Amino acid sequence: MSGRPERLFRLFAEVQTLSGIGPKSAVNLRALGVEAPRDLIFTLPHTSIDRRLKSSINGSVLPAVLTVTVTVGNHIAARTKGGAYRINVEDEETHFQLVFFHARGDYWRKALPEGSRRIVSGKVESFDGMAQMVHPDHIVPEDAADDIPEFEPVYPLTAGITQKVMFKATRAAAALVPEFPEWIDPAQKTRAGWPDFDQAVHRAHNPHDQDDTLATDPARERLAYDELLAHQLTLALARSIERRRAGRSSIGYGKLQAKVLASLPYQATGAQSRAIEDLNRDMADPSRMNRLLQGDVGSGKTLVAFMALLRAVEAGGQGVMMAPTEILARQHLESLRPLAEHAGVVLEVLTGRDKGKERQAKLEALQRGDIHVLVGTHAVFQADVSFDDLRLAVIDEQHRFGVRQRLELGRKGDAVDVLVMTATPIPRSLSLAQYGDMDVSVLDEKPPGRKPIKTALVSTGRMDEVVERLRDVIASGSQCYWVCPLVEESEVLDLTAAEDRFKFLRAALGENVVDLVHGQMPLAGKDAAMARFQAGDSKILVATTVIEVGVNVPNATIMVIERAETFGLAQLHQMRGRVGRGDAASTCLLLYQSPLSENGRKRLEVLRETEDGFVIAETDLQMRGAGDLIGTAQSGVPKFKLADLERQAGLMAIAQSDARALLADDPKLRSPRGEAARLLLWLMRQDEAIRLISVG
Repeated sequence: MSGRPERLFRLFAEVQTLSGIGPKSAVNLRALGVEAPRDLIFTLPHTSIDRRLKSSINGSVLPAVLTVTVTVGNHIAARTKGGAYRINVEDEETHFQLVFFHARGDYWRKALPEGSRRIVSGKVESFDGMAQMVHPDHIVPEDAADDIPEFEPVYPLTAGITQKVMFKATRAAAALVPEFPEWIDPAQKTRAGWPDFDQAVHRAHNPHDQDDTLATDPARERLAYDELLAHQLTLALARSIERRRAGRSSIGYGKLQAKVLASLPYQATGAQSRAIEDLNRDMADPSRMNRLLQGDVGSGKTLVAFMALLRAVEAGGQGVMMAPTEILARQHLESLRPLAEHAGVVLEVLTGRDKGKERQAKLEALQRGDIHVLVGTHAVFQADVSFDDLRLAVIDEQHRFGVRQRLELGRKGDAVDVLVMTATPIPRSLSLAQYGDMDVSVLDEKPPGRKPIKTALVSTGRMDEVVERLRDVIASGSQCYWVCPLVEESEVLDLTAAEDRFKFLRAALGENVVDLVHGQMPLAGKDAAMARFQAGDSKILVATTVIEVGVNVPNATIMVIERAETFGLAQLHQMRGRVGRGDAASTCLLLYQSPLSENGRKRLEVLRETEDGFVIAETDLQMRGAGDLIGTAQSGVPKFKLADLERQAGLMAIAQSDARALLADDPKLRSPRGEAARLLLWLMRQDEAIRLISVG
């Protein structure tokens, strides 16, 4: 796909080509992300000011922005340099003053001679019993009433840029928008009642009432959809190219899977069975698998992933399962070993701890194909690790591995299938934004027999009672996690908080009982502390949020989270899932600092009421917004300028199916609608997609 189409040249010119934008304004506009007229088109007003003409300011609740026709009265000069220059004016019912500071000479006497008529618009306030309009926003002769918009759009600003500059610049940019061919599916456009692109731009920048600045306005909704469609087209292109790359068909007879399922003391859930079917179908298909397995804490992802690994082995190949840390890798090994034995499959682990002859022996066995399934950490990426026939790579906890590492692992074999597992329930709109190039299986049922976790809200003022409760728990042989508060943006303060709490608990409960894990610790120290806790040598583990996702200590029955109100809901839910993994009843204590804000209380009560991670994630998204959510675990979600992921989640799903359908019918985007979609990709700066079309 050659360079940018000619009809977009003016939209992508320097922003200085617009009248009224000089070199200084151009520099200032960069802070708003504006470098070309195209960027101004997508900088929409966030509200509007009602400037409809009124007969009088009388009866209005002040302060208020008002527009009235006045007769100019006498002028009262300022008493001091730079002081208030006042002009008395009258509307149909009352009189008030126009006030100007730093008035120059007799400028206003000439501009507003006594007895003249003007329309003035601005903020009217009451000062010492007198209504006044300080520095009106607009002063025009009666015959120029149309110069004041009835609803004036209010734009985001930055240093050196005023509303007037933005108003003029956005008008000039909108005037450059040509008529484009339509890239939206005609049926979708009609159903939603959306205008054409150029009309949508003009309507979004010229609101006729307050509702026109809401996300639900058809013009704004259309522009948001354009942005989402361009994003989903990019992901769909990546997906179709990935799928066109030759894969291999891994066909098995299901014998190994059946052996393992028969050996389990429980039946797989419906969600697990559906996911296993998805995987079997994907792996049998000759194109490459690229699937995300999304499941809440304790929904049984590991079993589903192991079934896929067995399929790879049955087809005569090998599988690898990657974990982000040594502890998790060893834990996967422990949980999978009995299953592997039932299936007669050789399972081995490879981490940074393997050295010398032992490591060499493992590498040779792997190369010969004597090891069927390898569980490992990043050590698996090293150059001297080679497989006899790697067919499937399972990656645990997606957000620790970038796309680059996924590809590196894929190169270890011939057309390797990829399965990514995540235990972070992600609201649907965010998961489509982040993983739109992948196929998704969701585990939304809990296996039978998992006991619910009791969640209680306790004020930090009752700390002594909590410590007494822990004394009883330890005496009964159980263990406890204690998560310290999250201190804003400071690992040093996080550490201090954790160390203070560690000393306090040790003094209260005994020297050998309490252990500490924090982010600053060397990896070996962290591993050692976690290992002591797993073995039951320590009873209470004090930690900053580094408690590894997925670490399994069935004997831990209490989770204390201090200053719970400082954490995100999804994070709290993840931490709560560290307990409730054994036979005993478990409790999560959310310690909060009084008084809690209304919002804070609501968020913690959601946790008390439900253990469904998807409900919690959706609530978190509504209450905190995508920005905060993304800030924690989901750093892969793109930033959207027009679309609002919280309120327009439904549009994302439509955009995904529309993008996939368009590419299925027209993979090279050569049809009239395909050509229009190329224009959209250029317009939305989706350079990655444009590159993919040329590659594909």
